Amino acid sequence: MGNTQKKPHTRGDGGPHSESSNSHQHGHWKSKVGSSDKYKVPQESKEKVANGSNQRASAASVPADQNSKSTGGGRTEETVNLDAPCGALPPHLSRLKNEGNLLFKNGQFADALEKYSQAIQGYTDSGIDSPEDLCILYSNRAACYLKDGNSQDCIQDCTRALELQPFSLKPLLRRAMAYESLERYRKAYVDYKTVLQIDISVQAAHDSVNRITRLLIEQDGPEWRENLPEIPLVPLSAQQHRREEPPSAEALQARKEKAARDAERRAEILFSALKQEGNDFVKKGQYQEALGKYTECLKLKPKECAVYTNRALCYLKLEMFTEAKEDSDAALNLEPTNKKAFYRRALANKGLKDYLACSSDLQEVLQLDPNVQEAEKELEEVTVLLRQSLANDSQAKPRRTVPITEVDDDKDLTAVPNPETTCTGEDITINLKPTSAYDFGQSLNAARCSGNTAACAELLASTSPELLPEYLSTQLDSATISFVMQALDSHLLEKNPNLVYQHLSHLHTTDRFPVVLMLLEKDERRHMTQLFEHLSAVESAEFTTNDVQNLANKYI
Repeated sequence: MGNTQKKPHTRGDGGPHSESSNSHQHGHWKSKVGSSDKYKVPQESKEKVANGSNQRASAASVPADQNSKSTGGGRTEETVNLDAPCGALPPHLSRLKNEGNLLFKNGQFADALEKYSQAIQGYTDSGIDSPEDLCILYSNRAACYLKDGNSQDCIQDCTRALELQPFSLKPLLRRAMAYESLERYRKAYVDYKTVLQIDISVQAAHDSVNRITRLLIEQDGPEWRENLPEIPLVPLSAQQHRREEPPSAEALQARKEKAARDAERRAEILFSALKQEGNDFVKKGQYQEALGKYTECLKLKPKECAVYTNRALCYLKLEMFTEAKEDSDAALNLEPTNKKAFYRRALANKGLKDYLACSSDLQEVLQLDPNVQEAEKELEEVTVLLRQSLANDSQAKPRRTVPITEVDDDKDLTAVPNPETTCTGEDITINLKPTSAYDFGQSLNAARCSGNTAACAELLASTSPELLPEYLSTQLDSATISFVMQALDSHLLEKNPNLVYQHLSHLHTTDRFPVVLMLLEKDERRHMTQLFEHLSAVESAEFTTNDVQNLANKYI
């Protein structure tokens, strides 16, 4: 072997085969012309190529994402953040890649190779689609193979990387070095020339091309080019030395769209990770921590209904009922039939002691899904609380006896003796032709206090059914509904069943009717059922049995 091949390499990125300028000056290449063996890569040089002994070549073999700084005295201080994001990789794969980079920099190539292999397998299992990131992982693992002298596996990983990202510089350069170490000079020459098309400033490729050219001329003669594989033509978009040229409008648009897709993909990955962390905190009962994770999720995707309902749950557990109600409202704005949002808003209203709203939400839940047993239990409990609340309000504001307004026409007045009931005072009179809600209320209250269902029936007979919801809106309660039902059934049904049907058609539209209906006692419900049974037995040209049944469904 010539001495030139054993000299230390002083220039070039192409591995240990770079020739120094001094060797040419001393004419060592001419000393043994005709001996092709002098161009073969010595074993020592092969090891240097594999291990990256040449400084420029090893720089090309260092994996991406290194972050270190010199601290003087030749010592390098590591500042690697192992949890730093890496492209679109999920957090656990980013960490594996960062750990591999750190191990590689510390010379632990086998350990680094294992980390990159785990990241590649995790990429496949996760089902993400980011060819750029997978290309880097294969390229980094190829660098480990090259350092350990495993040129064949290095070539395979570089080829995989190039299939993902054609004309990627580092995989091409590493594959060229691996080919050269295996003495597959023609393929190495093609890869080095391709590298130079991408970036003409790679000195390692220049040196290696010059070296291999001399070897191939010596080996194949003047026609050495005819035996070369075809050198691919690198597109302008991949040529780094041309990137200073202003990009076209199409290129800028494509770059913008790609950046948007990448950002969206990264946001989706981060969103999924944050949501899973929030769910894990909820399972552990760490609701404050989960709250923070869900809040971060909503910054990324502010229209995600499930996150609002999840965060509402955290607020409920932390007894922050106003916030829980707001999140439930937000969820229902996005999905108006979301039963989970209705249920959690019901619990928030319960915490805020708004039992009426709580009851309404629970009924919505049961209407959407009658099998939600939790909603049934809550409805029973809140019904009791609502009755207690209404009773407390009644005690806090006792009803005051008000004289009944008289009218001029004596025939429209009915004298009623005042029995020992909650109504106290002298004998009262009932105005059978009220002209306002106040008059109607006074007359109905007088009839109810005296238990005079006949007078109530006369009052209803003289009242337009369309006005009934307006007249009852301020004083509707379970006792009033029960009394009206008895009056209709006992007196008015026989005389005018059509009017009874009309009154019932309008009565259920009164404000607060659904709540009051829920508070009816068993006997009061029995009176109501009895009225509809009697009404359905009536033959009328204005309504059918089916009409009565449909109307009954709103009451019973």
